[in-house]
Amino acid sequence: MNRRDFSMLALASPLAVALFGKRVAAAEGDFEVTRTEAEWREMLTDLEYRVMREEGTERAFTSPVDANYAPGLYHCRGCDQALYSSEHKFDSGTGWPSFWQALPNAIETKPDRKLLVVRTECHCDRCGSHLGHIFDDGPDPTGKRHCINGVSLVFRPA
Repeated sequence: MNRRDFSMLALASPLAVALFGKRVAAAEGDFEVTRTEAEWREMLTDLEYRVMREEGTERAFTSPVDANYAPGLYHCRGCDQALYSSEHKFDSGTGWPSFWQALPNAIETKPDRKLLVVRTECHCDRCGSHLGHIFDDGPDPTGKRHCINGVSLVFRPA
């Protein structure tokens, strides 16, 4: 594959969104918490909506919860379900809050084929809000890195 073809593939998803409209909502399916697009837009900032409902990504090193290591739980901004414990948080150096596991029955995953490689997207299993991605380069005991957008989370101290 030549450089031009590679560049075109890398730009295809964002370009398609710009030309033809928004990406599909973060997750499809039946969820316990559902809202209309207008309701989501009313309760979320533009950035939160882009990340949580359109599967966007916040800029690295911009989330205040990235450097937060106080004891407590991280909840979904969309429905307030507890998703991650501070006990499972670690500094991945990536600029996004990272956890080596989620709380039981808190998230669901699906393949994300928007880039040239297939990634594992994670979303809240209660409202379908996009959280981030899971990678296989995390610490023991799971070896997983849940790379989560801070705007998708609300921290509740213990």
